[in-house]
Amino acid sequence: MEGFQRAIRKVTRGLCYFGMFFAIPLMLITTIDAIGRDFFDKPLPGTIELSEYMLSIVILLGAAYTQQVKGHVGVDFLTKRFSEKTRSIIGIITTLASMFIISILIWQGFMEGIHEKTVSDMLRVPQRPFRLLVAVGGFLLWLELLVDVITKFSLLKRNKSND
Repeated sequence: MEGFQRAIRKVTRGLCYFGMFFAIPLMLITTIDAIGRDFFDKPLPGTIELSEYMLSIVILLGAAYTQQVKGHVGVDFLTKRFSEKTRSIIGIITTLASMFIISILIWQGFMEGIHEKTVSDMLRVPQRPFRLLVAVGGFLLWLELLVDVITKFSLLKRNKSND
C-alpha cells in the first residue's frame, strides 16, 4: 500500500509542476496586455482566451497537490473539541463524501470533454483538451482523497487497538 501512495503522490507532484510551468507565461502575457492597453492603447490579442486556458491548467492540475500538502481550507472550530477517534470518523465521512462529489465531477468532465467540438472565438483553440482536463484533475484529486481515507482508516484502526 505504501508503494501505491508513493506513486500517486509522485504523479500528482509531477503534474502540479507541469501546471506551474504555465504560471509564468500567464503572468507575462497579462503584464504585456496591461502595459500595451494602458500605455499604447494596443492590447495583446487573445490574452483573455490564453489566460483562461492557462489558468485552467494551473488550477486543475494543482488541486490534487493542494490536497496532498493539506493546503485546502478546513474549518475545525467545532471538531477540535471532539476526541481523536470522533475526529477520525468525521474525517473519513467527509473524505468519502468529497470522493463521491469528485466522482460526479470526473464523470461529467469526461462526458463534456468527449462531446466537445468547439474552438475558441479569436485564436481557434480547441476546447476539448481543457474540458477533459477537468476529468484528469478530478481523478488526481480523487486518488489523493483515496490515499487520505486509507490513512485515516489506518489511524483509526491503530487508535482502536491502543484502547
